[in-house]
Amino acid sequence: MIRMKNKGEIWILAIESSCDETAAAVVKDGREVLSNIISSQIELHKLYGGVVPEIASRKHIEKINQVVEEALHAAEASFDDIDAIAVTYGPGLVGALLVGVAFAKSLSFGLGIPLIGIHHIEGHISANYIENKELEPPFLCLVVSGGHTHLVCVQDYGRYEIIGRTRDDAAGEAFDKVARAIGLGYPGGPKIEALAKEGNMEAIPFPRAKVNDGQYDFSFSGLKSAVLNYINGCKMKGESLCEADIAASFQKAVVDVLVGHAMEAAEEFKMKKCAIAGGVASNSAFRSAMQKACEDRGIAFYHPSPILCTDNAAMIGAAGYYEFIAGTRHSWDLNAVPNLKLGERI
Repeated sequence: MIRMKNKGEIWILAIESSCDETAAAVVKDGREVLSNIISSQIELHKLYGGVVPEIASRKHIEKINQVVEEALHAAEASFDDIDAIAVTYGPGLVGALLVGVAFAKSLSFGLGIPLIGIHHIEGHISANYIENKELEPPFLCLVVSGGHTHLVCVQDYGRYEIIGRTRDDAAGEAFDKVARAIGLGYPGGPKIEALAKEGNMEAIPFPRAKVNDGQYDFSFSGLKSAVLNYINGCKMKGESLCEADIAASFQKAVVDVLVGHAMEAAEEFKMKKCAIAGGVASNSAFRSAMQKACEDRGIAFYHPSPILCTDNAAMIGAAGYYEFIAGTRHSWDLNAVPNLKLGERI
């Protein structure tokens, strides 16, 4: 069965393969998801305690054709309905990115339709447009994931100003490392969140770092070290450990810093709209704290559903639509850029 495409609609076929999810989606006019297929490798990488880049790349090669076919089938669409191909080309694992970029270029060439490279963080920000139809720039967005912690002023579609970023560990990376230290395994974020619900968030006074020469920058390395030192100290003294209290106190320290920076920035830049994005944005404690802080200050709060917080192609399709109507086009020399900066054009 084929869905009837109305005249004037723009349908984007999007591909995302920056880490360990092989994803494809069909997105209509930047805000309506017709399909969103994700093939996750989490169970495989659990064996190694984290993502193994070479294995991730091989799995992308195995899955990408199937995932794209499933996305078209679920959308009740054919290649004839697609107006452009959007693909994540950075940042991320270079081998993983190359699989998606090469596949997208081949589709673009074969179908004779535009190719649009998308920044992964731009995709996360754009996930907010899918479920919040009324959201339009300008707004403040806090992007928090395993690889990134960015505080971004979204000035317009495709126009971003980073006002704060992590100096060391990203928040999601700190979650993974602390989870490993207390024996929870990978992925750490959901396991820390679940265990924290059983603990006392005020039990252990872990530090909240401030960066002297960057008001809105983040640093989580010291917090991670404080947790490790606490665990080692208890073991050396023969004292019992309460893993739930450690998880709850650590999570509270991360959330306090994230929310505090976002609210300070919203006040300084006079932002009345604030959004969150990225994998850590699915954390219920973080979402609740952000919502309350925004409500207390009369700021409208936006967030995607948890499925759109993790790596997915629907968010790439949303970003791809706005880049498409802005005239962004990439040629056959588009390459993977593992350290691509937000707002950088290559």
